[in-house]
Amino acid sequence: MRIARFTTGEEPMYGVVTGELDQFGQPDEDAMVVALAGDPLYVGVKLLEQQYKLSDVRLLAPVLPRSKVIGIGRNYADHAAEMGNDVPAEPLMFMKPNTSVVGPGDRIFYPAQSEDVHYEGELAVVIGRMCRDVPIEQATDVIHGYTIANDVTARDLQKSDGQFTRAKSFDSFCPLGPWIETDLDPQTFIDGVTIQTHLNGDLVQDGSTADLIFDVPTLVSYVSSVMTLLPGDVILTGTPAGVGPMQVGDEVEVSIAGLGTLTNKVAKR
Repeated sequence: MRIARFTTGEEPMYGVVTGELDQFGQPDEDAMVVALAGDPLYVGVKLLEQQYKLSDVRLLAPVLPRSKVIGIGRNYADHAAEMGNDVPAEPLMFMKPNTSVVGPGDRIFYPAQSEDVHYEGELAVVIGRMCRDVPIEQATDVIHGYTIANDVTARDLQKSDGQFTRAKSFDSFCPLGPWIETDLDPQTFIDGVTIQTHLNGDLVQDGSTADLIFDVPTLVSYVSSVMTLLPGDVILTGTPAGVGPMQVGDEVEVSIAGLGTLTNKVAKR
């Protein structure tokens, strides 16, 4: 089930997206959104009678984390190598504020403090209920679903600061979308799903989730051993090799097979 958050020009709503995705992760022209009664994280999936053509609505970030976004660094060996780093012995965590979240089609704002802002296409895990100390074998029980993320990073600030907070935390530095897919098993990503990023139409990242050093259940278990996870919290699972700079006016597309495509343009703040 693909759950989207959208607007028709009025108050945001949640809905179930129908239709098939093509090879580029785009829905067919007959795709519809069936409205839901409230946030399915809290009230479950309760379908309403209202339906809208997907092409007639504006998609928003599919989840607004009420608490936190947790990033995982260096979780692909090829990305760790391209950055000149070793593979970590255990997951390397950092935080992004919920104010960094934007949706599909929203602009990524290039901050004045940086001259080297990078894209990082990633698989994102959305937590479905409050949990703590989750065993690996029970991770599926607390996952609401999966979406696509762009972990935007001011690389020069990351290097100069010696840690990640400022470099990862600017408003608009966490695009999420286009929707949440709820019916995938973590084994799907262990077996391997293609993740690609295009910059102005050129392929710049081409990886597979099979190459994750720490898989989805391991990450959920590890993060929850440190902090309580709340409904709507998001875990970014890391990016494959091929990260690089974006400039004002660029368009970035992150695609994950079976999940769709997240598209954002870069604008001057």
